[in-house]
Amino acid sequence: MKIINTKEFNEIKNEGNLVIDFYADWCGPCKMLSPVLEKISADYPNVNFVKVNCDNDEELAMEFGVMSIPAVFMLKDGKVVNKFVGSQPESKITQLLDESF
Repeated sequence: MKIINTKEFNEIKNEGNLVIDFYADWCGPCKMLSPVLEKISADYPNVNFVKVNCDNDEELAMEFGVMSIPAVFMLKDGKVVNKFVGSQPESKITQLLDESF
């Protein structure tokens, strides 16, 4: 999964299906979720999976109202269609993805 900044997000946010993982390097649950999202991303070729480091891009995290991490947002053509906070099991994440896209 590619780590992006605010500028890169603004370039891709309206292009189809997007999953954004807001994380921080010091966050234990974020480290648990990351490999799960990496694995799942291979099964969803029509979805762009990206990561945003909250410590580096605080403005973007604030724009999404991120209060706890990990926070994952699912966007379709620039609109949030689903989200979850905290590390979730793979089955729950795929269920949310299937509902969203």
